[in-house]
Amino acid sequence: MGYAVREATAPETDEVLAMYRWLFAPPGSVPPEWDPERASGALKGAIESESSAILVADDEDDLIGLCSVYIDLDSVRYGLRCWLEDLVVSPGARSGGVGAALMGAARNWGAEHGATHLELDSGIRRTDAHRFYERQGPAWTGMQYAWRL
Repeated sequence: MGYAVREATAPETDEVLAMYRWLFAPPGSVPPEWDPERASGALKGAIESESSAILVADDEDDLIGLCSVYIDLDSVRYGLRCWLEDLVVSPGARSGGVGAALMGAARNWGAEHGATHLELDSGIRRTDAHRFYERQGPAWTGMQYAWRL
């Protein structure tokens, strides 16, 4: 399967937003706060911002993968962080290198924007994703906690 990884464009917002259904499929779920209208605006903002990118894998017929990255924190300890928020590949295109290509593009984008490292978190039940991330050779791993405000 041939595909290219590139930045999404604003006219693709609806098509990119539709790919989130792959992220919400089990073992994931739709977040309780999910509002498609708000999400569409946030996605368009991320596409248009210089401090974020929505990367997509495009096989010429369809978008088959998505990765969102943000320059979001200048850590005293580690330097400028690139945060990988969403990474998902179409079920029919998994295990074909698309996820690795998206993650590589995210790392390159972060480095090009001055980041010293790339971080992400992953739900505890996403064991397949964890195996994938381990194969990408992380520099360190840890636990993540979150509180609703």
